[in-house]
Amino acid sequence: MEFIGPDPKQEQGTRRRVTSTLLSKGPQTAAALAEELGLTPAAVRRHLEALQSDGSVEQRDPRAVGARGRGRPAKVFALTERGRDGFAAGYDDLARSALRFLAETGGDDAVRAFAERRVAFIEENFEDVMAAHPESTPAEVLALVLSQEGYAASVRDVPAAASSATGEQLCQQHCPVSHVAHEFPQLCEAETAAIGRVLERHVLRLATIAHGDGVCTTCIPEPVAARGATRLTPRPSDERKQVTS
Repeated sequence: MEFIGPDPKQEQGTRRRVTSTLLSKGPQTAAALAEELGLTPAAVRRHLEALQSDGSVEQRDPRAVGARGRGRPAKVFALTERGRDGFAAGYDDLARSALRFLAETGGDDAVRAFAERRVAFIEENFEDVMAAHPESTPAEVLALVLSQEGYAASVRDVPAAASSATGEQLCQQHCPVSHVAHEFPQLCEAETAAIGRVLERHVLRLATIAHGDGVCTTCIPEPVAARGATRLTPRPSDERKQVTS
């Protein structure tokens, strides 16, 4: 009886689905990928091993949020730069062409309005994610919001520039629009402004992938007096409606 191996085209199609999911949803466990794609965990792991072998995917430790339970947390899988490059070229060319046309026909104001519309998810999703993760700080909630959109974000505590203050850094390992944002910095500016609004403080963008840095890094200063606080003052209901509408 002749053994017929897997269909190469079908295999490539499934691996494309795996990498597309990692691109859109950020780092995922093998179990989460299996559930999302309707595959068995064994099948997903086989494809992940192949993707790791060609350098498209890497394995990472999960980011700790809140109190950690018993046992070792499952590893997550994330796209590498090589894996992201497989998606970038065609979409980037289309996006650049569209934004150039928008700039020519509507000017800078039109590009800025588009950039603000694109990052509206930050303010629209922030309150819901905060309610779902009451154990997380506002910055950690923001990282979750961004990670849901494929930014692979995390937070770390660092000394702020001023000796009288401490702060946090928001680190985004991936930026879905980094190649386009190099030509249209309005995308980064709108994102930074939205981050400042949801955290209700002035933030400072220290580095961006769009300008050649390895990670998008945003400084979130916090006064010493506020170190014990774990939540921001809730917005008035009328302002919240304005943000989420």
